[in-house]
Amino acid sequence: MRFATWNVNSVKARLPRLLEWLDITKPDVVCLQETKVPADGFPPIEGYDVAAYGQGRWNGVAILSRVGLAEVRNGFPGEPGYPDPEARAVSALCGDIRFMSVYVPNGRTPDDPHFLYKLNWLAALRTALAGDLAGGPMVVAGDFNVAPTDDDVWDPAVFVGSTHVTPPEREALAAIRDLGLRDVVGRPLKGDRPFTYWDYRAGMFHMNKGMRIDLVLASPGVASRVTDAVVDREARKGKGPSDHAPIVVDLDG
Repeated sequence: MRFATWNVNSVKARLPRLLEWLDITKPDVVCLQETKVPADGFPPIEGYDVAAYGQGRWNGVAILSRVGLAEVRNGFPGEPGYPDPEARAVSALCGDIRFMSVYVPNGRTPDDPHFLYKLNWLAALRTALAGDLAGGPMVVAGDFNVAPTDDDVWDPAVFVGSTHVTPPEREALAAIRDLGLRDVVGRPLKGDRPFTYWDYRAGMFHMNKGMRIDLVLASPGVASRVTDAVVDREARKGKGPSDHAPIVVDLDG
């Protein structure tokens, strides 16, 4: 099986690139984030069943599957709203694995109310996942808006006082991993740090001044089947890309 996760930063704006990438990469399951369309406005994707959860111009998540799509759930129990529930998580059973696509709140700044919302959201996600993991194999993938360590940003000094790197955020992410989930891309790939996000500002991508904030967390049985995990930098190149690159993971069997 091959699966992937990608913050596309508007599925409509990126649709030609997405379709081309699907044709080349041929993933069986794809978790998408920041789709920015309501569920009934999500474009059909030939060859894939689609579970989409969206709210228009903001947020939005989806799962594409060509190995089945069952037990679809929008959000999760106990999910906080700010001030109303947002389209930030969708899960479904694809084959014998439950996939969850997540778009964690940004947090804005550490002194903004949105930062507390982010921490509360991550804590509620952990509680929900504790129950889900008891049900069988699982993958939680998406834009976590947290760089797990200083090695996951191009220059830690640049991010002092900013979100994505604060101890409370990292502790909230670590608490999720402590459920037994494994970060399958948390290692150097071919000698390079596997950043997944680069600001649109000129030169940031080409200078590799990025962050690793898109993650694939897998239950132990799934993680043990991983044969390859790659950040697809090619998908970040060219005209009109998302500011994120997809992660592609291959499993044996």
